[in-house]
Amino acid sequence: MSYYISPRFLDKLAVHITKNFLDLPAVRVPLILGIHGRKGEGKSFQCELVFERMGVEVIHMSAGEMESPDAGDPGRLVRLRYREAAELIKVRGKMAVLMINDLDAGAGRFDQGTQYTVNTQLVNGTLMNIADKPTDVQLPGSYDSTPLHRVPIIVTGNDFSTLYAPLIRDGRMDKFYWEPDREDKIGIVGGIFQQDGLSRSDIEKLVDTFPNQAIDFFGAVRSRLYDEQIRQLIHTVGLERISARVVNSADKPPEFKKPDFSVSRLIEFGQTMVQEQQRVQNSRLVDEYNTGRQSRDRVTGDASRPTHISNQVTNQPIKSDSSQKINDSGKGNGHVQSTQLSPEVLQQVQELLTGGYNVAMEYADERRYRSGAWKSCASIQGDRDTDAIASVESCLADHSGEYVRLIGIDPKAKRRVVEKIIQRPNR
Repeated sequence: MSYYISPRFLDKLAVHITKNFLDLPAVRVPLILGIHGRKGEGKSFQCELVFERMGVEVIHMSAGEMESPDAGDPGRLVRLRYREAAELIKVRGKMAVLMINDLDAGAGRFDQGTQYTVNTQLVNGTLMNIADKPTDVQLPGSYDSTPLHRVPIIVTGNDFSTLYAPLIRDGRMDKFYWEPDREDKIGIVGGIFQQDGLSRSDIEKLVDTFPNQAIDFFGAVRSRLYDEQIRQLIHTVGLERISARVVNSADKPPEFKKPDFSVSRLIEFGQTMVQEQQRVQNSRLVDEYNTGRQSRDRVTGDASRPTHISNQVTNQPIKSDSSQKINDSGKGNGHVQSTQLSPEVLQQVQELLTGGYNVAMEYADERRYRSGAWKSCASIQGDRDTDAIASVESCLADHSGEYVRLIGIDPKAKRRVVEKIIQRPNR
């Protein structure tokens, strides 16, 4: 079976890998390529397809290896895996890469509720050191003066804004935002259903019916078609005997006939899955839980709560005077008035809430502002204007001598749609 490789993806990855194996005069080549984008779009799988096509050896790491009960182990492991890849290049005489999947999940900091450990700091520091000196990567407690072969590093993730800012700066990391367009989706989904007899027009109809779904959605739809036969197998064998039938059984494995792969059947299963997704979004039991927890935290003095955010944002400062007074005239127009926020900030908050977005706040002193290391204010509970405005006013009052910015978050896409600085330190 041959799967589809996006030409854009292939070009970016092939250029980055090849570029790191060339000696370009007076050119500083970023060692790390960061591939980021929405969940479920096949970033890692596309990488594997490119590696296979180019004949590249791969040493893998995952986000789960970025933490350990022993301080320093993850940083040492990164160095060890890098040296293994360099040894592969030397011994086998072919390209090799170090690939770290979901780096932001292991080394990212989503908000003040995310624990930032010594190991997280050491992993960030190790990757920066390797990017700066790719041929001189030593293991703790030993030193080898022999230069290593340069090994390109590929990292994947959903939200690189959560990573340590100096790590992802240009010169160390080249960034590639992967968002498959319609043609890419048709090609990838066509590969998923290649052996099932669907025509290109069927694939196009299926993709166009679910334009906002990620690539893994269509793979899950295909898997759902076998549920009926598996359910029949369980009823035939018996619930009590199904384990003995499918695990270490002397009988031959169960056989399943090809399901009905008509496009109408696929759309039917897809719509069922979309309804299940919507139920998850609508239940929002976490809000009920966190509302009660925040009430308890206020008593104990801890009002922090994680808010998950992601992806590319804009950062356009706007003027704000947190001490400006707004009179209460005009009440009754459907909008809440504020005694501390400027009209522009107040309008921005109300527009976000009206648009169905969540509102959050971040602050930073002069040093953190320069390095982009913002901290989160106490989370904003509820979607009422009064709650949000009161929380914004509270954050401004608590951090009157610091930078404060307003964040708008799309709760469905889990990404930031607005980032605006609404307060700067008095100069």
